[in-house]
Amino acid sequence: MTLEALHQLFLEFPNICTDSRKITDNCIFFALKGDNFNGNAYAEEALKKGASYAVVDEKRTDHNDQIIVVDDVLSTLQQLGQWHRDYCKATVIALTGSNGKTTTKELIASVLSRKFKIIATKGNLNNHIGVPLTLLSITPETDIAIVEMGANHLKEIEFLCKLAKPDYGYITNFGKAHLEGFGSVEGVIKAKGELYDYLILNKKHIFFNGDDPIQTNRLHSYPHKSGYSDNKQYYPITFLDADPFVRLTVENLTIQTQLVGRYNFTNCCAAILIGHYFKLTLDLIKQGIENYSPQNNRSQIIEKDGYQIVLDAYNANPTSMKLALENFKELKASNKVVFLGDMFELGSSSEKEHQELSDLAISMNFDALFLVGENFYKTKNSLTKYRSFDELAQYLKTTKFKKSTILIKGSRGMALERILELL
Repeated sequence: MTLEALHQLFLEFPNICTDSRKITDNCIFFALKGDNFNGNAYAEEALKKGASYAVVDEKRTDHNDQIIVVDDVLSTLQQLGQWHRDYCKATVIALTGSNGKTTTKELIASVLSRKFKIIATKGNLNNHIGVPLTLLSITPETDIAIVEMGANHLKEIEFLCKLAKPDYGYITNFGKAHLEGFGSVEGVIKAKGELYDYLILNKKHIFFNGDDPIQTNRLHSYPHKSGYSDNKQYYPITFLDADPFVRLTVENLTIQTQLVGRYNFTNCCAAILIGHYFKLTLDLIKQGIENYSPQNNRSQIIEKDGYQIVLDAYNANPTSMKLALENFKELKASNKVVFLGDMFELGSSSEKEHQELSDLAISMNFDALFLVGENFYKTKNSLTKYRSFDELAQYLKTTKFKKSTILIKGSRGMALERILELL
């Protein structure tokens, strides 16, 4: 079957499923493979559950009109997403960066949806599978598609750009994330900068942080750009405070967000700048920012049994961990308690980064500080440390804190949100 013919089939059955446990009626099942699974083995099951077609890449001896055999299922899914992106001709805004991608994406979506029909990456489906699935969620009615792109090695953003062909792009920042794959911060800059490379090569428009010298230096002579800054050199947006929620002003209008931490200021700025570029009124932009509430363990404020909890346990790297600690230090609150969980994917830098983070946390003199995980357990200090979450859980089951303000921060694999059940 040609790609064009497969796309015509997709237009008739416009739901894609890659998990045989989540089949919906009349979907097309793509039998992806992984290290521990082979979707080809579940093609028949998917059809019995209601899928209209199954796309597989293992030769079969039987003939079934509902089963489409291709050379490579993943490659076919990616090519189909690229084809559909061209077919629908929606405007595509791509964004990447070390920290804040998903929050920024949600803010941009909240703002632009006040005026346009938009689709955006669901959750963090931002990789070589998630991006084509996002592209396939575009409809002929879609005005703007907001596509988040993640990467943990070089050339990944470059490849995703070839699929999505963005008209606009934004990079949140360049931080110490996925050092195991990138090798260094310089590697991070090069990898995330692949979005700039694509946009510049194709003379597309770039949104950028005018207070970030890495971005301003790179884009100094590039004409197709729009920036924001706190110093009035670009579109002026001024930070007011974050105690605990970020407040800012733009064109003498104050915006009160539901986002914790000064580090979320630039995420808001990006959404405001993009809304301004697409000619939304300030009132609509304000509505979009103020109505957005973070979910999924991302900078959430939770009130529970007398505790005020800053839950930021979706992910962590040295940059985001440092910013979270600095913000927590600035909060006007008494009896501050901090739980820090291991940071992953740091490669040979892991020992150094965990030591530096624990030293920083000690210097801030919190009322209580707990380190959780194998990497933090190896740090050289006299802090209370637990090798595993289970060890911490045993302690929490027998301990009561007085009324406290608590920060919970760690990588996704640590799942530190489980602490909430134990307080």
